[in-house]
Amino acid sequence: MTEQYAVIGHPLGHTLSPLLHNWGFEHRHVDARYAALPVTPGELDGFMERVRGGAFAGLSVTIPHKRAVMAHLDGLTPRAEAVGAVNTVFWRDGLLLGENTDVLGIVESLRNLGPFRRGLVLGAGGAARAAVAALKELGLGGIFVVNRTRDKAEALAREFGATAAPWESRATLGADLLVNTTPLGMSGERVEECPWPGNTPIPSDLTVFDLVYNPLVTILLQRAKAAGCRTISGLEMFLRQGLAQFKLWTGLDLDPDQARTLLLNALQAP
Repeated sequence: MTEQYAVIGHPLGHTLSPLLHNWGFEHRHVDARYAALPVTPGELDGFMERVRGGAFAGLSVTIPHKRAVMAHLDGLTPRAEAVGAVNTVFWRDGLLLGENTDVLGIVESLRNLGPFRRGLVLGAGGAARAAVAALKELGLGGIFVVNRTRDKAEALAREFGATAAPWESRATLGADLLVNTTPLGMSGERVEECPWPGNTPIPSDLTVFDLVYNPLVTILLQRAKAAGCRTISGLEMFLRQGLAQFKLWTGLDLDPDQARTLLLNALQAP
């Protein structure tokens, strides 16, 4: 029987996850299908009852369910427990478990580019939690968290042993790695916005990692490239976290170069 997988969230919006995973199932000859399913917070309890009943072999989880879904699971991986959020649900030995491959996606995107001395995370939401956890996993000596709402930055920094700083100070903290987890620059109404101050040059020795992947080259990445910075698109993180999900569900690897080409073609299509 064809196994069912899905990404759940609300509002779900456009997602490349079905493209990636359905290609992977076909490529590796796995009898499975992956769908995008909008699930509201009020529908989550009933939906997870169906999952526990065996209706789904695995899930991707996105906003706003990454923390709420944990109450419906039998356990968490150490990484998911450390970050306090789940983006992947999978079965092991009859138990329904949660992992956070967002962290792994960031770690794998940066692992061969360091070592980095001091990291700066812009934002304080779920993606920022994953970013801070990833930078700690990579062993950075100092991690700053800045957010327009200072209280949220302070709460996140306190929980992870990082340092909160004012949003206005983000260009003065001496970081050599910047990770943008805000939606500034994302396709839509914020596509022309940049999280780096407009009147401040970006240091050429800064590595700039923008988790936004649509558009592929955000305003932030355009400015960073022009300044001579090393840049990383959010597509890399999306790719790496997706490959880790596929491996958790199937035990199989996908070729990252082939998967990257698939996603690039989809994003660049007219």
